[in-house]
Amino acid sequence: MGSSSGQGGGGGGGSGSYDYSFKVLLIGDSGVGKSSLLVSFISTLTDDIAPTIGVDFKIKHLTVGGKKLKLTIWDTAGQERFRTLTSSYYRGAQGIILVYDVTRKETFKNLSDVWTKELELYSTNPECIKILVGNKIDKEDERVVSREDGIALAQEYGCTFLESSAKTRENVDKCFEDLALKILEVPSLLEEGSAVVKRNILKPKQEYSASPSGGCCF
Repeated sequence: MGSSSGQGGGGGGGSGSYDYSFKVLLIGDSGVGKSSLLVSFISTLTDDIAPTIGVDFKIKHLTVGGKKLKLTIWDTAGQERFRTLTSSYYRGAQGIILVYDVTRKETFKNLSDVWTKELELYSTNPECIKILVGNKIDKEDERVVSREDGIALAQEYGCTFLESSAKTRENVDKCFEDLALKILEVPSLLEEGSAVVKRNILKPKQEYSASPSGGCCF
């Protein structure tokens, strides 16, 4: 039945235009196609994209499961030298997409050796939803990581598994929509992403100014 993706162009509503706001991370080695997956999801452009420097994010409004969602999707640099802000971009994420390239075995191996360890170290939410994505299946003749290997790793880490192609857009929307649907099934993540809760957090500071304990709000 699909989802309606939206908010292209300029009418952008305020904070009341969505039911929930979720933070999603894309992680994995440099060059596996994280930025391409994101751009393919956000727009119809699938040209070659330069490597991400540090961290970038994009916002996508979509409707899944009858709920209007605002996804803030963080695209992180895979190169070691850019990963100094690591803990801050893991903080508060409700969904994490672990991406590898089916034509490069080391990118698959590094999910176990590097990325899942980092996830355990920095993720602040034990209930966050994880999805494992094998990208670049348009290069089937260059494949070195089998679908079975991907499924086995996903089972080991309790992730959903998909294979995708940012180039042909195969399973790109499904990747983000399946993640969002799974987040919607977890009450604690719903509470974190509630638009009402977000608005309460952003109330004027004066309400807190007379704190007898002298504590700081931020």
